[in-house]
Amino acid sequence: MNNKNKKVAVLAALFLIPLVFYIFLSKGIYHHSNLPILTTEVHDVNRFVSEEETAFKDHFNIVAFFGNDLEKATTSIFNLHETIYKSYEDKKWFQIVAIFPTSMKAEVALLKKEMEKYSNAKGWRFVFAEPQQIKAIFKSFQTPFTLDSNLFSKFVYIIDKKLRLRGRKDDDDSKGGKLFGYDMQSVAVLKNKMKDDIDIIYYQYKKSAEKARRQAKNKLQ
Repeated sequence: MNNKNKKVAVLAALFLIPLVFYIFLSKGIYHHSNLPILTTEVHDVNRFVSEEETAFKDHFNIVAFFGNDLEKATTSIFNLHETIYKSYEDKKWFQIVAIFPTSMKAEVALLKKEMEKYSNAKGWRFVFAEPQQIKAIFKSFQTPFTLDSNLFSKFVYIIDKKLRLRGRKDDDDSKGGKLFGYDMQSVAVLKNKMKDDIDIIYYQYKKSAEKARRQAKNKLQ
Protein backbone atom coordinates (compact mmCIF):
# COMPACT_ATOMS: atom_id res chain seq x y z
CA MET A 1 0.00 0.00 0.00
CA ASN A 2 1.49 3.37 -1.04
CA ASN A 3 1.59 6.43 1.20
CA LYS A 4 -1.43 8.00 -0.45
CA ASN A 5 -3.60 4.93 0.11
CA LYS A 6 -2.35 4.68 3.69
CA LYS A 7 -3.42 8.26 4.37
CA VAL A 8 -6.86 7.58 2.88
CA ALA A 9 -7.23 4.47 5.02
CA VAL A 10 -6.23 6.33 8.17
CA LEU A 11 -8.64 9.19 7.44
CA ALA A 12 -11.44 6.73 6.71
CA ALA A 13 -10.78 4.91 9.97
CA LEU A 14 -10.74 8.18 11.91
CA PHE A 15 -14.11 9.08 10.44
CA LEU A 16 -15.81 5.69 10.51
CA ILE A 17 -14.84 4.52 14.00
CA PRO A 18 -16.52 7.46 15.82
CA LEU A 19 -19.53 7.15 13.50
CA VAL A 20 -19.97 3.45 14.22
CA PHE A 21 -19.51 4.11 17.95
CA TYR A 22 -22.14 6.86 17.83
CA ILE A 23 -24.62 4.60 16.03
CA PHE A 24 -23.99 1.86 18.61
CA LEU A 25 -24.63 4.26 21.49
CA SER A 26 -27.71 5.70 19.82
CA LYS A 27 -29.25 2.26 19.43
CA GLY A 28 -28.43 1.49 23.04
CA ILE A 29 -30.03 4.69 24.27
CA TYR A 30 -33.11 4.03 22.16
CA HIS A 31 -33.42 0.49 23.48
CA HIS A 32 -33.12 1.61 27.08
CA SER A 33 -34.98 4.91 26.86
CA ASN A 34 -38.39 3.41 27.63
CA LEU A 35 -38.99 1.47 30.84
CA PRO A 36 -42.02 -0.82 30.34
CA ILE A 37 -45.37 -0.28 32.03
CA LEU A 38 -46.32 -3.51 33.80
CA THR A 39 -49.49 -2.41 35.59
CA THR A 40 -51.86 0.50 35.00
CA GLU A 41 -54.16 2.30 37.44
CA VAL A 42 -52.70 1.15 40.75
CA HIS A 43 -54.58 2.34 43.83
CA ASP A 44 -53.42 5.69 45.19
CA VAL A 45 -52.69 6.23 48.90
CA ASN A 46 -54.11 9.74 49.19
CA ARG A 47 -57.13 8.57 51.19
CA PHE A 48 -55.06 7.06 53.98
CA VAL A 49 -53.50 8.61 57.10
CA SER A 50 -50.01 10.07 56.83
CA GLU A 51 -47.93 12.72 58.56
CA GLU A 52 -48.54 15.01 55.62
CA GLU A 53 -50.64 14.85 52.49
CA THR A 54 -49.29 12.02 50.33
CA ALA A 55 -50.31 10.72 46.92
CA PHE A 56 -48.77 8.65 44.16
CA LYS A 57 -50.34 10.78 41.43
CA ASP A 58 -48.06 13.48 40.00
CA HIS A 59 -45.05 12.14 41.91
CA PHE A 60 -42.21 9.76 41.12
CA ASN A 61 -42.75 7.08 43.75
CA ILE A 62 -40.53 4.44 45.26
CA VAL A 63 -43.02 2.34 47.24
CA ALA A 64 -42.19 -0.09 50.05
CA PHE A 65 -44.41 -2.19 52.31
CA PHE A 66 -42.55 -2.46 55.60
CA GLY A 67 -45.18 -4.22 57.70
CA ASN A 68 -45.45 -4.38 61.49
CA ASP A 69 -42.00 -5.70 62.37
CA LEU A 70 -39.41 -2.91 62.20
CA GLU A 71 -36.60 -5.21 63.22
CA LYS A 72 -37.28 -7.35 60.17
CA ALA A 73 -37.46 -4.29 57.92
CA THR A 74 -34.35 -2.50 59.24
CA THR A 75 -31.92 -3.79 56.63
CA SER A 76 -34.33 -2.96 53.80
CA ILE A 77 -34.91 0.56 55.12
CA PHE A 78 -31.19 1.19 55.48
CA ASN A 79 -30.36 -0.13 52.00
CA LEU A 80 -33.14 1.87 50.41
CA HIS A 81 -32.13 5.07 52.18
CA GLU A 82 -28.41 4.80 51.47
CA THR A 83 -28.56 3.45 47.92
CA ILE A 84 -31.68 5.04 46.42
CA TYR A 85 -32.87 7.93 48.55
CA LYS A 86 -29.50 9.67 48.87
CA SER A 87 -29.00 9.44 45.10
CA TYR A 88 -32.33 11.04 44.17
CA GLU A 89 -33.53 13.11 47.14
CA ASP A 90 -33.09 16.37 45.22
CA LYS A 91 -34.81 15.15 42.06
CA LYS A 92 -38.09 16.74 41.06
CA TRP A 93 -41.22 14.75 42.02
CA PHE A 94 -39.17 12.12 43.89
CA GLN A 95 -40.48 10.53 47.07
CA ILE A 96 -40.20 7.26 48.94
CA VAL A 97 -43.59 6.10 50.19
CA ALA A 98 -43.26 3.75 53.15
CA ILE A 99 -46.52 1.94 53.96
CA PHE A 100 -47.15 0.70 57.49
CA PRO A 101 -50.12 -0.64 59.46
CA THR A 102 -51.85 2.04 61.55
CA SER A 103 -50.69 0.26 64.71
CA MET A 104 -47.09 1.22 63.87
CA LYS A 105 -47.46 5.01 64.22
CA ALA A 106 -45.52 5.34 67.47
CA GLU A 107 -42.66 3.10 66.33
CA VAL A 108 -42.42 4.87 62.97
CA ALA A 109 -42.26 8.26 64.72
CA LEU A 110 -39.18 7.02 66.59
CA LEU A 111 -37.75 5.62 63.37
CA LYS A 112 -38.10 8.96 61.63
CA LYS A 113 -36.39 10.79 64.50
CA GLU A 114 -33.55 8.30 64.34
CA MET A 115 -33.20 8.74 60.58
CA GLU A 116 -33.10 12.52 60.90
CA LYS A 117 -30.16 12.32 63.31
CA TYR A 118 -27.93 11.16 60.47
CA SER A 119 -29.43 12.59 57.28
CA ASN A 120 -32.27 14.54 55.75
CA ALA A 121 -35.43 12.44 55.40
CA LYS A 122 -37.76 15.09 53.95
CA GLY A 123 -38.41 12.96 50.86
CA TRP A 124 -39.73 10.03 52.87
CA ARG A 125 -43.52 9.78 53.19
CA PHE A 126 -44.93 7.52 55.90
CA VAL A 127 -48.41 6.24 55.12
CA PHE A 128 -50.57 4.33 57.61
CA ALA A 129 -53.50 2.11 56.74
CA GLU A 130 -55.49 -0.81 58.07
CA PRO A 131 -54.32 -4.31 57.04
CA GLN A 132 -57.10 -4.82 54.50
CA GLN A 133 -56.36 -1.45 52.92
CA ILE A 134 -52.67 -2.31 52.63
CA LYS A 135 -53.53 -5.63 51.01
CA ALA A 136 -55.82 -3.85 48.54
CA ILE A 137 -53.08 -1.40 47.52
CA PHE A 138 -50.57 -4.20 47.14
CA LYS A 139 -53.01 -6.31 45.10
CA SER A 140 -53.56 -3.41 42.70
CA PHE A 141 -49.87 -3.57 41.75
CA GLN A 142 -50.67 -6.95 40.13
CA THR A 143 -47.30 -8.55 40.85
CA PRO A 144 -46.57 -12.27 41.32
CA PHE A 145 -45.45 -11.52 44.89
CA THR A 146 -47.34 -11.63 48.18
CA LEU A 147 -47.13 -9.79 51.47
CA ASP A 148 -45.99 -11.97 54.35
CA SER A 149 -47.93 -12.40 57.60
CA ASN A 150 -46.44 -9.11 58.87
CA LEU A 151 -47.60 -7.21 55.75
CA PHE A 152 -43.97 -6.93 54.63
CA SER A 153 -42.56 -7.26 51.12
CA LYS A 154 -38.83 -7.49 50.52
CA PHE A 155 -39.41 -5.89 47.12
CA VAL A 156 -39.66 -2.16 46.46
CA TYR A 157 -41.66 -0.82 43.53
CA ILE A 158 -41.59 2.07 41.06
CA ILE A 159 -44.91 3.86 40.55
CA ASP A 160 -44.84 6.74 38.10
CA LYS A 161 -46.79 10.00 38.07
CA LYS A 162 -49.70 8.39 36.22
CA LEU A 163 -50.24 5.58 38.74
CA ARG A 164 -48.46 2.94 36.67
CA LEU A 165 -46.08 0.29 37.93
CA ARG A 166 -42.86 0.32 35.93
CA GLY A 167 -40.29 -2.44 35.57
CA ARG A 168 -38.61 -4.73 33.05
CA LYS A 169 -39.82 -7.30 30.54
CA ASP A 170 -36.40 -8.65 29.62
CA ASP A 171 -34.72 -9.20 32.98
CA ASP A 172 -32.40 -12.21 32.93
CA ASP A 173 -32.94 -12.97 36.63
CA SER A 174 -36.74 -12.85 36.70
CA LYS A 175 -39.23 -15.54 35.75
CA GLY A 176 -40.60 -14.83 32.30
CA GLY A 177 -38.27 -11.83 32.08
CA LYS A 178 -40.63 -9.56 34.00
CA LEU A 179 -39.13 -7.62 36.90
CA PHE A 180 -41.99 -6.14 38.94
CA GLY A 181 -40.02 -5.11 42.05
CA TYR A 182 -36.46 -4.74 43.27
CA ASP A 183 -35.06 -6.75 46.17
CA MET A 184 -34.30 -4.25 48.95
CA GLN A 185 -32.14 -6.79 50.75
CA SER A 186 -29.67 -6.74 47.83
CA VAL A 187 -27.57 -3.59 47.47
CA ALA A 188 -26.38 -4.93 44.10
CA VAL A 189 -29.94 -5.08 42.76
CA LEU A 190 -30.74 -1.58 43.99
CA LYS A 191 -27.51 -0.16 42.62
CA ASN A 192 -27.26 -2.01 39.32
CA LYS A 193 -30.91 -2.43 38.35
CA MET A 194 -33.16 -0.01 40.19
CA LYS A 195 -30.91 3.02 39.78
CA ASP A 196 -30.59 2.31 36.06
CA ASP A 197 -34.37 2.08 35.72
CA ILE A 198 -34.98 5.26 37.71
CA ASP A 199 -32.51 7.06 35.45
CA ILE A 200 -34.40 5.82 32.39
CA ILE A 201 -37.70 7.26 33.63
CA TYR A 202 -36.10 10.59 34.49
CA TYR A 203 -34.60 10.59 30.99
CA GLN A 204 -38.12 10.11 29.63
CA TYR A 205 -39.44 12.96 31.75
CA LYS A 206 -36.64 15.23 30.51
CA LYS A 207 -37.35 14.42 26.87
CA SER A 208 -41.09 14.90 27.38
CA ALA A 209 -40.50 18.31 28.98
CA GLU A 210 -38.22 19.35 26.11
CA LYS A 211 -40.85 18.27 23.59
CA ALA A 212 -43.57 20.21 25.43
CA ARG A 213 -41.39 23.34 25.47
CA ARG A 214 -40.74 23.05 21.73
CA GLN A 215 -44.45 22.65 21.01
CA ALA A 216 -45.30 25.65 23.19
CA LYS A 217 -42.63 27.73 21.47
CA ASN A 218 -43.91 26.74 18.01
CA LYS A 219 -47.46 27.78 18.96
CA LEU A 220 -46.19 31.24 19.90
CA GLN A 221 -44.39 31.71 16.62
